Order: sequence, then C-alpha cells, then structure tokens
Amino acid sequence: MTTSLKDPETTGRPGKRRVPGWVKALTALVVVLVVLFAGIRLSLLPGLRDLFGTETRDRSGPALLKSLQDMSRYDAASGNFQVVVDLEKDAKYLPDAIRGTRTLYVGAGTVDAYVDLGSVGERDVTVDDDRTSATIRLPHARLGRPALDPDHSYAVSKQRGLLDRLGDLFSDNPNGEQAVQKLAVKHIGEAARDSGLTARAEKNTTGMLQGLLHSLGFKEVHVTYGT
Repeated sequence: MTTSLKDPETTGRPGKRRVPGWVKALTALVVVLVVLFAGIRLSLLPGLRDLFGTETRDRSGPALLKSLQDMSRYDAASGNFQVVVDLEKDAKYLPDAIRGTRTLYVGAGTVDAYVDLGSVGERDVTVDDDRTSATIRLPHARLGRPALDPDHSYAVSKQRGLLDRLGDLFSDNPNGEQAVQKLAVKHIGEAARDSGLTARAEKNTTGMLQGLLHSLGFKEVHVTYGT
C-alpha cells in the first residue's frame, strides 16, 4: 500500500500555513519598539529616557545694537491687561472640517502711560520773584505701545480643517499665532484707552513734581496739563 504526502495548499484541505520569515522579523521589531517606548513612557527602564531624550542648544548669534535714543519721558503709570481672543476664519463654500480655523488665545500684556518732559520749554515754567511759588504746564499724558507678555500668553485651543492641516506640513511657520497676537495687542490698547490710565499718570506726575519742588524750598507748586 502506497501513501503519498500532499501539501494542504494543493489539496484544498485546511492546514497550517508557514509564516514567512520577514513577517516574523517585522513583528519582533514592532514588539521591541513598543516595549522601548512603553519603558520610556512609564519610566520602567531608567536609562532609556536619557538615551532617547532631547538636548536643547542655543546657537543664536550676538545681539546687534541698531540705534540709541535719549528718553525724556516720565513713565508715571502702568496697567496690566488680559484678553481672550476668539478668532475664526471660514471658507465660503466649504465646511469647517475641510477648510477653516478657530483659535482661542489668552493674551496678557502691559501698557505704560507717560508724560513727555522733553517738550517743556521756558515759557511752560513760571516762578515768582520770591521763588516760593511755581507753575508748570505739561502736555497731556500719552499711552505707550502695548507689550505682550509671552510668559503669560498662550493658546487655549486650535481647531483646523483638513486642508489647513495639510498646509501646515509645507509651511515654514506651522500653527503661527501672529494673527491672534496682533488682535490681542489691539484689544489691550483699546482697553488701556478706556481705563483712565492717562489720568492716573498725570496725577502721579503732579505728585512727583510737587514733592521734588517742595524739597527745593517751594511752598506752592501748581501743575497744569494742556497744549
């Protein structure tokens, strides 16, 4: 009696197929990588975090002096402001999931109020003959440019459509926040104008000059503001 051995694949009968060698090697590599990253994530292997850690190097060049300016203004008051910017950009005929962005940004910044003492001339200062009374006329206080504080400003959330995400892959500045930062500066400046900061600056300037001239022997010191 003759018995023949046949491959299950040729007979159509169910049987166990051999796994190719490259599949086993790929599976083993995936398992090793999973274990490594799990060890880093869970800190199970102490040395792996240092092995795959990142190192930050500052390769910036020296700062260059562009110009010098003499300051003749007295910074008399400063205000701290915070604004929540909700900026949304939509495409006309596409849904937000395809094209569109929405950024929620918290902007914190400061605005200074100052009095320009450099514009005060001889006609703006009047002293009586006994040098006991003085009248000083100053220009109205003005607001400086809002300065955004990067340490306390941050994006709360960012939503982007599919096309915007793909565009970020080829952009030199992906997820740029210039638009919301400019908007935050604008709103902070508007809030400073409505805050009464300039009035406070004039009051502080008056107090400073009165204290200075009183220490020089003047008994009466009058400070006015206007052109």
